[in-house]
Amino acid sequence: MRRLLWIGSPFFGHALSAQGWRVFLHNFETPSVYGWRDLVRLAGFEPDVLVVADKSRAPFVLGMENFPCLTVWYSVDAHIHSWQPFYAQAFDLCLVSLRDRMGDFAGPFLSPERVWWSPPFAANEDVPLVGQSREWDCLFVGSVNANLPRRAAFLEALGSRLPGLRLEQGDYRQLFSRGRVLLNHCEHGDLNFRVFEAMGCGGCLVTPRVGHGLDALFTEGEHFLGYTPDSVEEALARIRFFLENPAHAERMRRAALAAIDAGHRAEHRARTFTQRIRALGERAGLLVRQRLARARMVREKSLRLLYLHWAEENPDAALRAAWAAAAGGTFG
Repeated sequence: MRRLLWIGSPFFGHALSAQGWRVFLHNFETPSVYGWRDLVRLAGFEPDVLVVADKSRAPFVLGMENFPCLTVWYSVDAHIHSWQPFYAQAFDLCLVSLRDRMGDFAGPFLSPERVWWSPPFAANEDVPLVGQSREWDCLFVGSVNANLPRRAAFLEALGSRLPGLRLEQGDYRQLFSRGRVLLNHCEHGDLNFRVFEAMGCGGCLVTPRVGHGLDALFTEGEHFLGYTPDSVEEALARIRFFLENPAHAERMRRAALAAIDAGHRAEHRARTFTQRIRALGERAGLLVRQRLARARMVREKSLRLLYLHWAEENPDAALRAAWAAAAGGTFG
């Protein structure tokens, strides 16, 4: 297998070429849906492997229960989209970013051994900026608004006790090098990409202990300092420790960056994915044949109600028609 079509958020898709794949990546922003013929037309070839990558929106690839190639669903936002485990039943394999959610994806048509953990990672562009002065005691980069009530309350309480807390939005790569301590918050208890981005950019990180494999990937006290989610007292103590012990903070920055470079960049996720796919051998074809044999059952048991829901709720007539057709097995 050599030809791979990746549709959706790019994630580590661009790093697969170095693993020997002929890759076609297609990302999009306008509301769209795609069937098999649409995808083949976009790529200019029939793929051996199709990866449908989470865009935190309603399903945009339809009819995949009947696709003739190996299919992979890549879930990142399972913590806010309860429909994803049902959608995943129509795929041969599933990548899940949040380790503690993996059990949700194992179901009647997707066995546990075909649900693979693929943690977040740092992009190759996430690197320390040379010569940048650390002008802010503690920096948080991200959205703070009424749609994130836990975060807003936490940062307001922390800011009242930490005058040096700086809240910013924008290009985190340009901002991270300006903070002595980088603060992370996870509104929904997810292990977010910000952990890896902060370390990759050479940051000294204080982050909540959220599970999802954080302690399997990094060591608290060596790569980061953790706090109980939403505990202002603990977060404040960790931040003050770093500010009062700059040499320790610098050692942790270096250790965290070394850990990212050693195993947590896009190239590492691409290599692991490729190894897993190739290890399937002839079983890959068997998985496809088994899915095709039960395609109608998968659609009726796992997909139909999801599609009918969006066919009723979406304001776009073309999308409504597409989901209605997919519910009946006639899309594409």
